[in-house]
Amino acid sequence: MTKTDHPQAEPKGHKPFCRRVFYIPGYDPFPPRRYRELYRKEAAAQLAVTGGTLSLAPNGAQGWRVSANLGQPVTTDVDVLVWSDIVQGSMDQGIAATYWQLFRTARTYIGSGALARLMRLRKGPMIAALYPIAFLLLQALIALAAGIAIGAGAGALTHPALGLIAGLAAAYGLLRWFRAQDHRIFAYYLMHDYAFTAALNGANPPALEARLAEFRARIAAAFGENVDEVLVVGHSSGAHLAVSVLADLIRDGLPAAHPALGFLSLGQVVPMVSFLPDAHRLRADLAFLSTRDEVTWVDVTAPGDGCAFALCDPVAVSGVAPPGKRWPLVISAAFTQTLSPERWQALRWKFFRLHFQYLCAFDRPGDYDYFAITAGPLTLAQRFAGRQPSKSRVEAPLNRYRSVA
Repeated sequence: MTKTDHPQAEPKGHKPFCRRVFYIPGYDPFPPRRYRELYRKEAAAQLAVTGGTLSLAPNGAQGWRVSANLGQPVTTDVDVLVWSDIVQGSMDQGIAATYWQLFRTARTYIGSGALARLMRLRKGPMIAALYPIAFLLLQALIALAAGIAIGAGAGALTHPALGLIAGLAAAYGLLRWFRAQDHRIFAYYLMHDYAFTAALNGANPPALEARLAEFRARIAAAFGENVDEVLVVGHSSGAHLAVSVLADLIRDGLPAAHPALGFLSLGQVVPMVSFLPDAHRLRADLAFLSTRDEVTWVDVTAPGDGCAFALCDPVAVSGVAPPGKRWPLVISAAFTQTLSPERWQALRWKFFRLHFQYLCAFDRPGDYDYFAITAGPLTLAQRFAGRQPSKSRVEAPLNRYRSVA
């Protein structure tokens, strides 16, 4: 528990503010426990700066309960909506299959024209997308060169056939070693991520569609509980999954007297999907959700996050902004301002860590504070009422594919 020197006492007879949070991770093979421990650690660091009290307790296999007082007693139940098993299945590829994924994914993005348009939108995430391609090709070239050199040497000493076998064994062994080091360079991990997105040209695979239906049912059940807010948080690839889940949820109809519904998208990479030819479902969901008054949608990115489409309005840049568009409210987490110079210097070159900064503590927080949003006494709508969008947001409709059929 983190405490201030003078925590506010809970008024007698006062009902704590109650919230349900549903967190949809990005393309991540790790279990919910990782997010619980991250929340515990970073909440303590944040409250050491901003004050208040907060404690966590496990709540089922996929969530935790937060008891907090950040000015008023609040109880928040956080559920991680798990699709890590689907991610793990898509990552279960051999070396040859991964190189085939590389070719197929590059062909999809280059052949469709999506890559050129995405480069015009934001270069950072596209450099991140080209990174695994470059590293895997470099690994293949090094392995090939080593195999040729070893094979030639072995063949000269023994027999050409034995040299060929030795060269092939050396090349394959080196490729296996490179893959074993991927926890340091993430080339295979990122390749599987982009290949998963591109496999069906932007359409969701059946297993993922079935899981999204399960997510929708779990969120819908929360509207029958005595809570003040249902908050859906989508991070990275989880942001576009949340768009589709919420669009379906609202199409199905919410109860007449329902708690506030908030949607917080963090570090989104929506254009990586919506710019592909067959992402009809996502584009339709973006257009639909952007007009709805049942939800408050706040989109948070930061130019310092090279893995996200920072300050790009995902609806507008996808070319599907309809008349009457209300959402999202696009704001910046402004890492260079909300992190001290010392903290920023320590993190600025840790690209994957920065992509998770939205879920972490800021030592100079602004109006974006993940723990105040998820454990504080204001709904998302109340917290950002009157907030103007970032002046540097990008709204140019650069997408070639705009069909929502």
